[in-house]
Amino acid sequence: MIRVAGKPYPWRAGMTVADLLQECEDARDCPVVRVDDHYVSRPNFASTPIPDGAEVFFIPMIAGG
Repeated sequence: MIRVAGKPYPWRAGMTVADLLQECEDARDCPVVRVDDHYVSRPNFASTPIPDGAEVFFIPMIAGG
């Protein structure tokens, strides 16, 4: 089990950041994801595993002026 934005989410062996983003429709456009204390950018989503028990947060792009 992992936690995504503070809510429990099922974990499976071999799960990557890219896998999680495909499953969570509202987070597909996030350019950065935090896995525990590590920040992962889009080029590394497919190669970054999510360990069991991890805390995951989606970091949206914010624009302003």
